[in-house]
Amino acid sequence: QVQLVESGGGLVQAGGSLRLSCAASGRTFSNYAMGWFRQAPGKEREFVAAISASGGNTDYADSVKGRFTISRDNAKNTYLQMNSLKPEDTAVYYCAAKSGAYYSVYTKHISYNYWGQGTQVTVSS
Repeated sequence: QVQLVESGGGLVQAGGSLRLSCAASGRTFSNYAMGWFRQAPGKEREFVAAISASGGNTDYADSVKGRFTISRDNAKNTYLQMNSLKPEDTAVYYCAAKSGAYYSVYTKHISYNYWGQGTQVTVSS
């Protein structure tokens, strides 16, 4: 079992930055690929970024490429650095964990086994 807790959300003006953190507890964190997803009101949950268990492979949604960066450390934390934020980035952001192949990244939310409770990000224009 893996427990995930997100933090770092908040209100920011367009063009600003936020850094989201996801703290994992439970089973061996290094065996899990991680992902960030977001869901805006009235919309489906969508993929944002993913990182392999190895930490060496990443993938991003086209809408955030060049602005967001996903990373992880050895202390069970995963991060999402968000720069040049836009009002359309406003959503609840969720981190997710999946046990799988060490070098694979996963972009579909149905692939993930564990989810955090989410953190709200609001970008004002």
